[in-house]
Amino acid sequence: MAGGLALLSSASASGLESVRCRLQGTPRPPAFSQDGDFVIGGVFSIHNYMHTVEHSYTSMPEPLQCTGSLDSRELRFSRAMVFAVEEINNSSDLLPGVTLGYQVHDSCTSVPMAVKVAFQLANGLDPMFDTGEQCSGSPTVTAIVGESGSTPTISMLRIIGPFGIPQVSHFSTCACLSDKKQYPTFFRTIPSDQFQAAALAHLIRHFGWTWIGAVRSDSDYGNNGMAAFLQAAQEEGICVDYSEAFSRTNPLSRVQRVADVIRSSTARVVVAFVSSWDMKILLREMERLPSPPRQWIGSESWVTDPDTLHFGLCAGAIGFGIQRSVIPGLRDFLLDLSPQKVSNSPLLTEFWEGAFGCRLGIGTSTGVGVEEKVCDDSEDIQQLQAPYTDTSQLRVTNMVYKAVYAIAHAIHSIVCEERENSSVNCDKNLNVKPTQVLERLRTVNFSRNGYQVSFDANGDPVATYELVNWQRRESGKMEFVTVGLYDGSLPPDQRLHIEREITWVKNSTQVPVSVCSESCPPGTRKAVQKGKPVCCYDCIQCAEGEISNNTDSLDCLICPEEYWPNAERDRCILKPVEFLSFHEVLGIILTACSVGGACLAIATATVFYRHRTSAIVRANNSELSFLLLFSLTLCFLCSLTFIGRPSEWSCMLRHTAFGITFVLCISCVLAKTIVVLMAFRATLPASNVMKWFGPPQQRLTVVSFTFVQALICTLWLVLSPPFPIKNLTTYKEKIILECDVGSAIGFWAVLGYIGLLSLLCFVLAFLARKLPDNFNEAKFITFSMLIFCAVWITFIPAYVSSPGKLTVAVEIFAIITSSFGLFFLLFVPKCFIILFRPEKNTKKHLMEKTSNDIRY
Repeated sequence: MAGGLALLSSASASGLESVRCRLQGTPRPPAFSQDGDFVIGGVFSIHNYMHTVEHSYTSMPEPLQCTGSLDSRELRFSRAMVFAVEEINNSSDLLPGVTLGYQVHDSCTSVPMAVKVAFQLANGLDPMFDTGEQCSGSPTVTAIVGESGSTPTISMLRIIGPFGIPQVSHFSTCACLSDKKQYPTFFRTIPSDQFQAAALAHLIRHFGWTWIGAVRSDSDYGNNGMAAFLQAAQEEGICVDYSEAFSRTNPLSRVQRVADVIRSSTARVVVAFVSSWDMKILLREMERLPSPPRQWIGSESWVTDPDTLHFGLCAGAIGFGIQRSVIPGLRDFLLDLSPQKVSNSPLLTEFWEGAFGCRLGIGTSTGVGVEEKVCDDSEDIQQLQAPYTDTSQLRVTNMVYKAVYAIAHAIHSIVCEERENSSVNCDKNLNVKPTQVLERLRTVNFSRNGYQVSFDANGDPVATYELVNWQRRESGKMEFVTVGLYDGSLPPDQRLHIEREITWVKNSTQVPVSVCSESCPPGTRKAVQKGKPVCCYDCIQCAEGEISNNTDSLDCLICPEEYWPNAERDRCILKPVEFLSFHEVLGIILTACSVGGACLAIATATVFYRHRTSAIVRANNSELSFLLLFSLTLCFLCSLTFIGRPSEWSCMLRHTAFGITFVLCISCVLAKTIVVLMAFRATLPASNVMKWFGPPQQRLTVVSFTFVQALICTLWLVLSPPFPIKNLTTYKEKIILECDVGSAIGFWAVLGYIGLLSLLCFVLAFLARKLPDNFNEAKFITFSMLIFCAVWITFIPAYVSSPGKLTVAVEIFAIITSSFGLFFLLFVPKCFIILFRPEKNTKKHLMEKTSNDIRY
């Protein structure tokens, strides 16, 4: 290493062994230097490459040299350091009577050169020195300002850190440098990338971009910054389509591959955590071939670099930059370049020749590719348009300025003391060690030009940024426009503040859209596509009974039990309530049939009453006939209790009324059947059976059978009565109001009892079907009971399988059908004879044997 020391022993006059230290390698002269009582080092990336030499290992290697183009912005940084030192030397408040010196070096943006400079600043430039005890001497500098890049800074800290020399960087933003265990001597006046990464993620989420691409420099700055950003982006729910790394030292094919990835990606927003030098190489490659428009999001390193403004494809780019500031007197200092001053500095000579395209007649130019024109003093730096002379966007420059002042305040607190008369006395002969400056830097807290300077426990300042937008003027020239602020010390929802309209890519005022999948509207949910990030999804409609009332819902919500989704499935609405109503068509038809049947029964009773003395009425047991008509009327009317909104009373009434009236009806038919059998048995010789089944016994039979049913119904109502329920299971989308039977045993006991009487009646009537005489009702009773039983046997499966209100309709249909069956077969033939065939309404006709009967 250039700063290495060789030890040579010799004997001193006192007899003690003396150690002579000799500097190894060729020292590199500083770009700018000045002696002083206390010297501050400065390291900047003024050139972008270091000359590469192949080593033969048979001879001394050539001295390291910078090459490539000169970065006039970095030159301005270095000159700002010189300006700050001279301003402090002329100050009567800060370090009065003390002269600060400086040594400013160019690191060529390379680690080897940065390490060489670090050794040189730590050891000094003396070719040899003696010490009576050990090979150690005080460092040349008390502190160092720099470096501009994070990787060279880390390399320097490995060298100077063990010696306790503090280093205050103006542009090294890698979050890794906040680790005090590894870098205890590091400070910076620019915020850490940890804050910038969080700010970028917050910005991207603010504008609704969830699908982005990412590129980074393959360096400590890019890799650590992008790692912090990706973590913050993941927390914000942002997906990254690709994350590519490259370096300006990579083969061109590598840069081309990164450019192709950007072109082919569906992500319209690209986050570039890239150094300024690397970004220029990438943008040149992007301009080589037609590229789709991309919205660029930049890190501080390049988004405020004036040298990148000529890339038109970045129009509309936004990113966070250090707050713009004003440094009084700096512009005049930068423009104060006399020919003598320029010719005395190889660096300024190179800048001058490159800026004006001419060669100074003095010495040999170090410019690369400049014309052979000789400068003739007509060059006017006042009119020069270059990053060096542009002081309208002093951002990082102010970080250099603040770094120098921070070191000066630390030295001031060591060598100066305030007297009683408020005067300040400074001892410039005091031996100040770098470790002392290091301790005082931790506690500095001052304000300069309205800007506060202090460091936290990690050596970082408060994170405040300006949101910078690349906007094109009417003249077509690009410029930086501050459109917002970001303050990392505020609560998360208050950190970002947009102050003015942003111009986006393609000079649009509409925020570009960059999503992998369009937002899922309410009524749908997101389903992640297999093998893709969570931002790539399909929109799946919510299942039955579920809704989503927000955009991009991850899950659908189940509606409450009595609610159902609307057609769009974005809200729950009350399920419609359904029951067999008097106002619907089916209800009206069944009501008409019920009332019509009751009216027919009443009309028949009226006819029978008016012809009660006629033979056919008297022959058919008029008392049982009237009771049967009454019960049929009740059977027709009891079906009305099944129509309408179910209530506790209607539920109890409908089943009990149905059960009792039908048993009354069947009991009457059964009594008539028994009367027919007894009547024909009574015609046999020596038969007196009619005296055992006269009218009292008939009435008792009807009452007894009906009483049993009434008892069953009473027990049913007392133990477990029917009650209204909301049926939510038959239909998902509506509520069926119906009556629960309460006790299934009670319900089927009522039906079973009716079925038992019907079966008994059918058997007796079947036995009496061939008895003689025209008034024999057994045939009609047989057929009526056959219809009755067929209807109710069919009713059972239909009742069980019918859904919703159709269950009630089936039961009503069975009641009306069976009632009409009894009515038509038992009474219509008699009414027809009474009204239309009165000649057959005689006792003689009724007592005649039919021809069919005679054969038997």
